[in-house]
Amino acid sequence: MSRPMYLNVKRMFFNVSWLLFSHLSFGQPISTQLQKAFQQFENDPQLKHALVSLYIVDAKTGTPVFDKNSQTGLAPASTQKIITSATAFEVLGKDYRYKTNFGVIKKAAQNILYIQPSGDPTFGSWRWEQTKEQSLLAGIADAARNTKNGKFDAILIDTTGWNEESTPDGWIWQDIGNYYGAGASALNWRENQYDLFLHSGNSTGSSVSIVKTEPRLYTDTIISMATAGVKGSGDNAYIYLPAGRSQTIVRGTIPPGENSFGISGSLHNPAAQFAATLADSLKKMFVIPYKLLYNRAAFSTVPAFFYTQLSPSLDSIIYWFNKKSINLYGEALIRTMAYLKKGQASTEEGVGIVRSFWKERGLEEEELNMVDGSGLSPLNRVTTHAQVTILRYAKSQSWYAGFYNALPEYNGMKMKSGTISGAKGFCGYQRSKDGNEYVFSFLVNNYSGSASALVNKMYRVLDVLK
Repeated sequence: MSRPMYLNVKRMFFNVSWLLFSHLSFGQPISTQLQKAFQQFENDPQLKHALVSLYIVDAKTGTPVFDKNSQTGLAPASTQKIITSATAFEVLGKDYRYKTNFGVIKKAAQNILYIQPSGDPTFGSWRWEQTKEQSLLAGIADAARNTKNGKFDAILIDTTGWNEESTPDGWIWQDIGNYYGAGASALNWRENQYDLFLHSGNSTGSSVSIVKTEPRLYTDTIISMATAGVKGSGDNAYIYLPAGRSQTIVRGTIPPGENSFGISGSLHNPAAQFAATLADSLKKMFVIPYKLLYNRAAFSTVPAFFYTQLSPSLDSIIYWFNKKSINLYGEALIRTMAYLKKGQASTEEGVGIVRSFWKERGLEEEELNMVDGSGLSPLNRVTTHAQVTILRYAKSQSWYAGFYNALPEYNGMKMKSGTISGAKGFCGYQRSKDGNEYVFSFLVNNYSGSASALVNKMYRVLDVLK
């Protein structure tokens, strides 16, 4: 049966209309397409009280393609990690490795195990074979046996040049007791993280008790003030380190009827945790109870070194830093740069190095109002212009391949994401179908509604670059 004529005419009209629309759309300059997409985004009710910045340049020429508030400093969240990463590549070098040295100091009849840490954030990490806890402990044990020094009476951890405060100024209390809020110390251990398992009663409001921790904690005492939430409520429990740090407290809720509900916390004294782990694992090599010392100045004797634990190379560290957004790595890198350049491993000195480095390359210091290396603090203020400038700079450097490879992929685009309360961002690279490559940074602060809804709307704007 032949198709009615009016349907054929209708189809013809539709095809012509679609071709005309496609021609007009794809024939428009990308800046015009971006303007329309951004205007629609900005008019969304989620952005009624928000501040938005989007800056896009041609990767080859640096010519701006779109600019909205590119000189306005916004909270970048974890997109700030690209700044720390690029600076670390330049200051430390892509082949840089941390060294943790072990030696022996003899004083009178005592043998003292001397540890000279370097701020290595991968020490005891499960992400590489050579850094895993058992592999690392076995290497130390084998080397120590060969020294034939008898038993160790004490462990001396030399923290010279590293201030005691591992948490950067500007981090909030709700963050610092949890795994993502682990600060960086001279000696970090197992990414300064532990897992806490909880048991909840069957009814809403019932008490939550502590089942166990993995690994065993030698230095932290934890009490639970958490309760059971409503069924299906998920993980709403947070670990708090009180100001005095005498006890760690779990607050919030977990679902009812849980026998072993896991959340992850941060160690407040990773050096002491490592020392206890080492002594407990190698009991035959230690006089128990051993002494834990930190004052290197009290010992004039030069240590006889017998073992060095090397970290993976910097490009491998930055891979995980950006892929999994590990805040600890950023804080370790920022303090490491300060230690090597200034002799004092403080966050403030490290931030100063970052700002000075990019000032020498044309960025105004006020575009990088940073207080940490990871972007966890809501006090950070960074411009999209600065982020795009740094991303474009990276493209011409010998370490770019490792830097690019470390960027996650979202929405089919290579870009770093960032999320903290009320702030969302993306920055990275995109090559369009016509072969042009773009560098972009997109930050939103003080939006309303759900983060997932906002992200989908941000994707629609960035899709213009595809």
